[in-house]
Amino acid sequence: MASLAASLAKVGGNTLLSRILGFARDLVVAHAFGADAGTDAFFVAFKIPNFMRRLFAEGAFSMAFVPVLNAYRETHGFPALKHFVDDIAGTFGAVLLLITALGVLGAPVLILIFAPGFAHDVAQWELATAMLRLTFPYVLFISLTALAGGILNTYERFGIPAFTPVLLNLSLIGCTIVLAPRMEQPIMALAWGVLFAGMIQLAFQLPFLAQLDLLPRPRLTRKDPGIGQVIRRMGPALFGVSVAQISLLLDTLLASFLTTGSISWLYYSDRLMEFPLGILAATLGTVILPRLSRRHAANDPESFSETLNWALRWILLLGVPAAVGLLVLAGPLMATLFHSGEFNADDVAMASHSLMAYSLGLIGFMGIKVLAPGYYARQEMKIPARIAAIALLVGLGCNLILMIPLGHAGLALGTTIAAMLNAGLLLRGLLKDGILRPQAGWIVLLARGLTASLIMGCVIHLGADDTARWIAMDSGERIRHLLTWIALGGFVYLAALLALGIRPRHLRART
Repeated sequence: MASLAASLAKVGGNTLLSRILGFARDLVVAHAFGADAGTDAFFVAFKIPNFMRRLFAEGAFSMAFVPVLNAYRETHGFPALKHFVDDIAGTFGAVLLLITALGVLGAPVLILIFAPGFAHDVAQWELATAMLRLTFPYVLFISLTALAGGILNTYERFGIPAFTPVLLNLSLIGCTIVLAPRMEQPIMALAWGVLFAGMIQLAFQLPFLAQLDLLPRPRLTRKDPGIGQVIRRMGPALFGVSVAQISLLLDTLLASFLTTGSISWLYYSDRLMEFPLGILAATLGTVILPRLSRRHAANDPESFSETLNWALRWILLLGVPAAVGLLVLAGPLMATLFHSGEFNADDVAMASHSLMAYSLGLIGFMGIKVLAPGYYARQEMKIPARIAAIALLVGLGCNLILMIPLGHAGLALGTTIAAMLNAGLLLRGLLKDGILRPQAGWIVLLARGLTASLIMGCVIHLGADDTARWIAMDSGERIRHLLTWIALGGFVYLAALLALGIRPRHLRART
């Protein structure tokens, strides 16, 4: 179990680097292009393949592929494992080529499906279509990258897949700075950056597969029984693991009918929410899935439950204060990171509203990342799929109701409600079936963690002032103030935890 902490640190460190560069990317893009019809068009053109990446590659495929790969590794021997990798690479690659071709050819229709509001602005629709034809092949490259990452994670080579997203951020930053000024339509440089990134990310992982003697030699076949297992499990997993992404995509669809800039405001607030979600929850999900699969194969329910308990303690003690911090510092964060001549005070205020709404559901989003592997590691796909479908329908209803009075912030709030419902039902199922057995002291730990987070939030709220004052500061002053309040909030939270009796041992696995 000690390796869990080491793996978490390795993946979390690389993910932190990726998120920092992601913020740098968003800063560069916001300062270069602002929030207008052009950026709305790009974010739609990028969100479609990015959604499919999370849905098929990192979502359903990974959850279906990793347990089967672990089973081959443990019970079938290396030659059978290598044949399975070759077969899945060929079959998966052929399907991806077909999907990519259909996506490029059907780009005009896809834009109308995912952003129907663009139909009222022909120029924006044509721009989004042109960019989607460049960004859609990203699905092919990044899905094959996820296949490579799944193999590396099975061998606990977590660092390489965790570092790979850094390359996307570097590509977009480079294209914004170098390529955009040389193009007739500068915003098109971002679409080229996405395409370049997909190719670079795949090429980066191949040498590390070769070190394991698992560099695929793709073969197009479905005779391998493992492929059938992966395919059968992918369908239900599509909903179960990716409902949050579907909800965010629905936000984009509905936001296309709202005020110009709504899609961009949702994008920037989602990016800030993704910072703690990616560093903590996605990292935990990546680390525990292979471990849970092995514990299930070894018929060790006690260690299986403890792995889930361990991940949930991390979410409580680090995820809750992150959610409180985003809620209280929404305005200052937006002002510090994105305010410029192109991203004005109104953009800051609008984006902060949706960030506050998203922050209320951060624990739900995190919970899905940790609780869903508790089902998929046992190759149980149908229950989380049913739960996800329920949450999605409830979220869509909330979106349609709340967007009328609250605009884009109502869409974010509807997504939050769906995520909390999804996580709650997943948790209830694991508890009811006895898969997750809460250890002694959970109620006390929960009360102490929530109290410490509340104390931290009150301190920051009393001293952080309103957003208008932050906008009046120069950029250097905003950065200094933000770092000061983040550091002070962290100190207050840690001091409150210690005063309430929380110690480092509470973040360690107990078996």
